[in-house]
Amino acid sequence: MNISHIEHLGIAVKSIEQSLPYYEEVLGLKCYNIEEVVDQKVKTAFFKVGQTKIELLEPTSEDSTIAKFIEKKGEGIHHIAFAVPSVQEALDKASEKGVQLIDKAPRAGAEGMDIAFLHPKSTCSVLTEFCMPGAKK
Repeated sequence: MNISHIEHLGIAVKSIEQSLPYYEEVLGLKCYNIEEVVDQKVKTAFFKVGQTKIELLEPTSEDSTIAKFIEKKGEGIHHIAFAVPSVQEALDKASEKGVQLIDKAPRAGAEGMDIAFLHPKSTCSVLTEFCMPGAKK
């Protein structure tokens, strides 16, 4: 699969605005990007920690997967994202090993990334994302 590093940790929050003071004032991190991913019904905020990022995920709709996650489990770590050279190749290899896929093909994510998820039922209960820089839209 050639995972190069943890690209980011996704953290579900009810409000990015209310969460920013903790990350910026307490931890001393700088939010460098806030964007909405309309088709995923989520607003994201990013912080760099070395080579890894923290991605805050705020639902923009009550029927979004992040809203459902928060309702069921509360705020907290939502997923781990691994950087790979080819999302499709990583999906294919995971599928060959019997891993249940959420996405059968890459889709557009925040920061222009191509992303795809593996189902937590097949990944020791950890929602797992593969990602790589995608084509600029």
